[in-house]
Amino acid sequence: MKYVFVLLCCLPMLAHAAIDANALLAEADHARGGNLPGVAWLISIDSHDGDGDTSRVMQAIAGDGNSRIEYTEPAKMRGQRIVMQGRNMWFVRPGLQRPVPLSPRQRLIGNAANGDVAATHYAADYEAEIVGTENVDGEACTVLALKAKARNTTYDRIRYWISEKGKLGIKAEFYTVSGKLFKSARFEYANEIVYEGHRIPFVSRMLISDAINAGNVTTLRYSSVRVKRPDPSLFELNQ
Repeated sequence: MKYVFVLLCCLPMLAHAAIDANALLAEADHARGGNLPGVAWLISIDSHDGDGDTSRVMQAIAGDGNSRIEYTEPAKMRGQRIVMQGRNMWFVRPGLQRPVPLSPRQRLIGNAANGDVAATHYAADYEAEIVGTENVDGEACTVLALKAKARNTTYDRIRYWISEKGKLGIKAEFYTVSGKLFKSARFEYANEIVYEGHRIPFVSRMLISDAINAGNVTTLRYSSVRVKRPDPSLFELNQ
């Protein structure tokens, strides 16, 4: 009888072991543009903090590990863009003699970093480990601990909740290398894309909150999403 009891006690551990954490992370990335030939979308960013309210609108396209984010609003910023080639990132502006290197970790607006906008998936940049299960708003989730594979990623460590039913990232917490929580995010998926006959949910909103000052909130809204293989010339710095 005691052998049956031991086996039953081990079942949750065995269930976790059967799940490939990195494969689960890659599956969740579909809804953020990962593992697709390319995806284009419009992103509007609204930030509220002690300095007041700030808004930006940007046109984005990503594919093959590269991305290009170009400002459309406000009018004074039109034509300015962020280009990401693999893990290397630059700021480009009309009339600027040469592109300016950027870090994905640099603040773009409010709580949003450059990498929050330009990087479309986590599986390429982080190693995943399953650390448990937890309900988020009544939805059962697998909890992953993500550790950066390189120093030039957006975050050192992420704790990521992926819904067991939809395989979608529901919640994230972002930590420094020393383990200090500095901001968190919630995700919504009201958009939908079609790829190879399959309908795939796509992120519609990312709400980023400061861990110290809860009143500092930045909202990223995604619209006009479509699967589109980008022309490689779009990621050239002189274009």
